[in-house]
Amino acid sequence: MATHRKHLVRDFNRHITCSICHGYLIKPTAVTECLHTFCKSCIVQHFEESNECPECGIQVHETNPLEMLRLDKTLEEIIFKLVPGLREKEEQQESEFWRKNKIKANGEDGPRAKKARLSDDEDDDGKGGDYHRSDPQIAVCLDCLRNNGQSGESIVKGLMKKFIRCSTRVTVGTIKKFLCVKLKLPSSYELDVLCNGEIMGKDHTLEFIYRTRWRLQGDSAYPMVLEYRPRIDFG
Repeated sequence: MATHRKHLVRDFNRHITCSICHGYLIKPTAVTECLHTFCKSCIVQHFEESNECPECGIQVHETNPLEMLRLDKTLEEIIFKLVPGLREKEEQQESEFWRKNKIKANGEDGPRAKKARLSDDEDDDGKGGDYHRSDPQIAVCLDCLRNNGQSGESIVKGLMKKFIRCSTRVTVGTIKKFLCVKLKLPSSYELDVLCNGEIMGKDHTLEFIYRTRWRLQGDSAYPMVLEYRPRIDFG
């Protein structure tokens, strides 16, 4: 019985610990592309050197992987309730860290001092690291583009509910993953996403598409329409 309980605890701990530092998740932050979760400081530091998820190795974003992070407040509260004294310990360590760094800065207005003030401001307003919930939202219509005789058309169907509302920072790559899930396609299935007949790159954000492809071409209709189809190989 004791051995069974030990295995249960070990299996559960796997879900509330960071695979980078191997400690309990502090300010748990999820990568929206694959939903793997790490300590906020661990994943931010990792993305300074790489744009790939340290857990599964997928490319999170070609240029700015920090945009694809989301702070998981719900998981943070669960961990604090499951691990007695963890919240108080972290608050004490964080307070001590900033106290020492402010003493070292000694009133200097250098990069470290600025970074410390920025972090304090982020924590005070409760928005530090929450990259999507407070973003401007955009309504999008996802329409299935049908061409007679196109390969793969039989398995790529129209959505039951084709209107969505999401962050303007969502990328085309995320939209493709969303479509694969909703249409029950293999995760490796290749789709094209188009706006006004032009194929969009996977790192284009919805805001970029709206400003450069939808609004500027005279389409004032709302919501913005994106079309999808099986990928066409022009090679």
